[in-house]
Amino acid sequence: MARILIIEDNSELAAGIRHNLEIEGYTVDIALDGRSGLEQVRAQSPDLVILDLMLPGLHGFDVLEAIRKERMRTQVLILSARGEEADVVRGFRLDADQYVTKPFRLLELLERVKSMLRRAELRAEPPRNIVFGDIEIDTASRSVLRCGQPVSLTPKAYKLLCALVQRAGAVATRNELLREVWGHRGFVPTRTVDSHMAEIRRKLEADPAHPRHFVTVWKAGYRFEA
Repeated sequence: MARILIIEDNSELAAGIRHNLEIEGYTVDIALDGRSGLEQVRAQSPDLVILDLMLPGLHGFDVLEAIRKERMRTQVLILSARGEEADVVRGFRLDADQYVTKPFRLLELLERVKSMLRRAELRAEPPRNIVFGDIEIDTASRSVLRCGQPVSLTPKAYKLLCALVQRAGAVATRNELLREVWGHRGFVPTRTVDSHMAEIRRKLEADPAHPRHFVTVWKAGYRFEA
């Protein structure tokens, strides 16, 4: 069963969430400050982190940024009383998977956790090395090579790349990609997918204006062609 880490300085709230998650069958740990929470993520590699923002020791945004910079694969659900749009946008720009504001509904939180873990399971990691044309993707190191040279992609562009490649030619709509790569975020416009697709084409296609591998399907979405 999945391992979950709660990084929350309110010990009573953390204990209550842990109790309910354990009833669901998860293995749950708690960290009461940001610094020890980050160390536990490094040591335990949990499947999912429930992360508060206003933490002693190290701010939640700093914890999230470190997790993503170190390319740890854990999913992150921010659970915070800070619900201002600027905070939510910053969380997603730092590559949070979900953002839930306090006060929250417990059953909704449990369902969000279950949904995140289920999607991660359905998106089973593809083979370590994926090669097409002059492109090679190493999913273990989350690295991309073109003609043997490293290609730098933003975290969201990399997720979008993998989401398309794993579909093996099936069409993905923009809304499907928004749900899979950005999560259920109503304020994210569908043109966000297009801008990240433009980055992928610019860096991986020989002729970005006439893409060979990442094809637009008119009035539908995108399709990967090996």
